[in-house]
Amino acid sequence: MSAGLPVTHLFDFEYTSDRMRPYVMAEFAAHGARNLVLTDTLIREVIKSPGFAKTLHKELQSTGTRFVDAHAPFGTVEDLNLPIEALRPSMLIRQKLALEIIADFGVDSITCHVGNTPAEFAEFSLECLHGSIIRSLDELLPVAERLGITIAIENIWFATSTPEKLLAIARHFNSDNLGLCYDAGHANLMARDRGVETAHPVDAWKRFGPVPYDSQILEKMLSAITTCHLHDNNGVWDEHVLPGRGNIDWPRLIGLLKTAPRLKCFQNEVIPVRTGASIADVCRTFEGLFPA
Repeated sequence: MSAGLPVTHLFDFEYTSDRMRPYVMAEFAAHGARNLVLTDTLIREVIKSPGFAKTLHKELQSTGTRFVDAHAPFGTVEDLNLPIEALRPSMLIRQKLALEIIADFGVDSITCHVGNTPAEFAEFSLECLHGSIIRSLDELLPVAERLGITIAIENIWFATSTPEKLLAIARHFNSDNLGLCYDAGHANLMARDRGVETAHPVDAWKRFGPVPYDSQILEKMLSAITTCHLHDNNGVWDEHVLPGRGNIDWPRLIGLLKTAPRLKCFQNEVIPVRTGASIADVCRTFEGLFPA
């Protein structure tokens, strides 16, 4: 805990079986980390099989854990900027279902990707993609308001997801149910040119000219941040490794985040199975970042 706010932990449950999932939950609880993230993987499973929600409720109860924050399903046909009209109704249905699902678990914060600029969208302008985001939120925010949920849109290394674009969306709606998610790893990729041609930002911005590297992303977003994703990298790839295993300045970052006036929680977004980080190491690392 820090400043009265919970620290919540992500796990890549896509690598677990039905028997292993409660074991993972219990391991977090055994290390004092009872606040978990309702991930896109788990939400997708509930959408596919509604009875799975009852199973999750039982597992949380038996392990003494709870979901505190959430991440919406994401991808080319699930992000808010989807411009292909024939695909938008099903995307919006899935995102509305995600809101209903997290509300059932008592979660009031969900991060959504506004979307990127894949080759499939090459014929659509940035203005068109921005307009699609606005139209999506026009439909989703009334649902979020009814359920008491805050939707947080996330900085990534795409032209659709710069702090300026996200802040413009937030200003457009001026809603208590819309905030920003500050992703520390993504911001580190955009902080400066590392001189590596295959870095994520370089690839993503090839259609749009020079990469707008920005070392002040956190400062720009601070007043609108409602949740955050904390993980480290080397400034070149989106690695999602433990804080301290990359080159992010954690004391500075945590100090600034603690001043964010709308922040609801701190989310550990280290990806344990993918990066080989043990649950014990994850919990110790975040205890160090947020000492009691």
